Amino acid sequence: SSVENGRPLDPADWAVIDVVNYFRTAGFEEQASAFQEQEIDGKSLLLMTRNDVLTGLSLKLGPALKIYEYHVKPLQTQHLKNNS
Repeated sequence: SSVENGRPLDPADWAVIDVVNYFRTAGFEEQASAFQEQEIDGKSLLLMTRNDVLTGLSLKLGPALKIYEYHVKPLQTQHLKNNS
């Protein structure tokens, strides 16, 4: 499958480290480790609800909201478009 920045293009194919690196690159250095601790790979990321992100990762609310709205939700939307 196609790869960009060392990550598969489709988030469903991301390993935990790809998810972690994605959020580090996006500027969420501190929060990225939570995804590692919770062992969230690409498939899990695509299944996460807003509530999972806001409460399941024990993140501060501000960064958690941004992570969900600007990253998790768009990745999920894009994935659904590409696979419909």
